[in-house]
Amino acid sequence: MELIRGLYNIKERHRSCLLTIGNFDGIHRGHKALIAHLLEEGNKHNLPVLVMLFEPQPLELFANQKAPARLTCLREKLKHLKQAGINTVLCIRFDISFASYSAQRFILEILVKTLNIKFLAIGDDFRFGHDRKGDFLLLQRASIKYQFKILKTQTLYYNNQRISSTAVRQALTKNDFVMAEQLLGYPFSISGRVMHGNGLGSTIGVPTANIPLYHLVMPVKGVFIVEIEGISSHAIPGIANIGTRPTIKGKTQQLEVHLIDTCLNLYNKRIEVVLKKKIRNEQCFPSLKDLRKQIEKDAIMARKFFELKK
Repeated sequence: MELIRGLYNIKERHRSCLLTIGNFDGIHRGHKALIAHLLEEGNKHNLPVLVMLFEPQPLELFANQKAPARLTCLREKLKHLKQAGINTVLCIRFDISFASYSAQRFILEILVKTLNIKFLAIGDDFRFGHDRKGDFLLLQRASIKYQFKILKTQTLYYNNQRISSTAVRQALTKNDFVMAEQLLGYPFSISGRVMHGNGLGSTIGVPTANIPLYHLVMPVKGVFIVEIEGISSHAIPGIANIGTRPTIKGKTQQLEVHLIDTCLNLYNKRIEVVLKKKIRNEQCFPSLKDLRKQIEKDAIMARKFFELKK
């Protein structure tokens, strides 16, 4: 996959393209249907297909901690986009300067002059430009003036519910990982590189793999039964804590994973943690001894879930 960072890296081979624009947070089934339609048109007309996305996501700039919880980081988005068949992604840094573009300037300077788009695929609820004044109708009028086509995107539903990133977040808020998987088309997971922690887990007999969480807002918090992928030919059962670790007065969010009945050195490895079931909320324990006892109880629940024998 080719990742184009910024409009100044656009080459002639990227122009005259089919384009879609959005956050693509979660790369859910609705996103994949849109991408499949775009790729089909790209093959039909022998034109390059580009996906334009933004980092940070717009609401993360404007709302900060009040922004919706992010489902996927950029690396995860790129992985899912590649799996969906996308070969080229244009990532634009979303800052105050870019946010000041009027809708008309965005169309003329970026869509027309820089990319010379031939097709544009967006949802009918798409908003863009300063103060979100650009909409589907404005793009329709621009398509006539600048001679590009608008591809209609079809909204997908599951059990009479519109498939969207918001719907996925709502399912995760309810700890309904089955529903989240139905909407996404794959199990919800969190991935990252294992970093050195403070070694506390090993000192109390429950070693953990520690992954820093850089998202402004996480869609899930607490203690979960999980499967760890990316370190073996098969998934490894475990338990994970997502939060700030109040027992040790932690301040930053972190994902801590304890492998069930497995001892591996995971330092500096990139792993994927698939959430299966929530056990409980994160707690502040009076002592490390109490924390260890609770982790042992959590591990027993995980063994029962996976039908493992001690």
